[in-house]
Amino acid sequence: MSARFLKTAGLVGLSSLALIACTSNTPEAEKTTDTGATQAAAGGNDEPGTKVKIGFSAPAADHGWMGAITKATKDEAAKYKDVELVVAEGTNDVNQQISQVETFINQKVNAIVLLPFDGAALTAVATKAMDAGITVVNVDREFNSSFAARTTVLGDNHGMGVSAGTFVCKEMNGKKDAVIAEIAGIDSLPLTQARSTGFKEALADCGLKVNNRVAAEFTVESGEKAAANLLQAAPKIDAIWNHDDDQGVGVMAAIKNSGRKEFFVVGGAGSANVMRDIKAGNTLVKATVIYPSTQGADGVRLARLLVQKKSLGDLVEVEVPRTIQLYAPVVTKDNVDQYLPSAFES
Repeated sequence: MSARFLKTAGLVGLSSLALIACTSNTPEAEKTTDTGATQAAAGGNDEPGTKVKIGFSAPAADHGWMGAITKATKDEAAKYKDVELVVAEGTNDVNQQISQVETFINQKVNAIVLLPFDGAALTAVATKAMDAGITVVNVDREFNSSFAARTTVLGDNHGMGVSAGTFVCKEMNGKKDAVIAEIAGIDSLPLTQARSTGFKEALADCGLKVNNRVAAEFTVESGEKAAANLLQAAPKIDAIWNHDDDQGVGVMAAIKNSGRKEFFVVGGAGSANVMRDIKAGNTLVKATVIYPSTQGADGVRLARLLVQKKSLGDLVEVEVPRTIQLYAPVVTKDNVDQYLPSAFES
């Protein structure tokens, strides 16, 4: 079995004694474990350890959510005295991002947190980094090889659709003739397809379906245009799910211009301005479904733990998991205060 596979699968690094540490906080347990495991058990993973140099690369911050990813990553790294974060300039040029990773490899960083513009296109260079002994944490857009990253942090696109559809079903309360509309993002993207599939499945569970659907491009301008087309084509609507709160700025502008108020809107991604509207109750938006902008920040934490050979203190498992998929909760007026502090500005 190759060393690369062992590292990729997470089978080397942590002491097996960490299992004891993760199950007990007693002094007796501390006597029988190594330092890293004891820190995990006692909630001490944040205590300074071996210096970790992390390279971070992501697409250009031309979208509120993407900007929040980069900001949260920088803010998280700044919390740790033992972390040095090297941030590459955001780019939507695949070749430039490949060059950024090549630079990280030449700089001999300990880890790379990488949100690829195109997961498939960045797979080869990420694998090269892993082969060079650098821990790669893949964020949001997956590589197409298991050898390209030690750990992957994902949002839940399918889960977003399920959460949105479940909320709509609950609000419709058995109304079988309800007219449901959907404003998707870029239809060619797997993430959009996954969101739509989850939404369709959840609606089917309560006997509903998507009656009218249009696609936008995750921008304000495209959201306004798509929503205007939708409103013109559908004289009656009971609920609209808009996949993305940034394009939702345009969606809500089109709705305002139409003067229509017979439906409610569910947002997507979880922007701060939408959450403030939900809290105030002054628009047609009743809820939004979160797609966390903490993924890069989580990547920094995980990269630090992996390089320092620590485990996740809240798990019995002695290794950091191969894949971590974040939840897609629904934010309503009842729980908005819980999520607003970590929301991004669109």
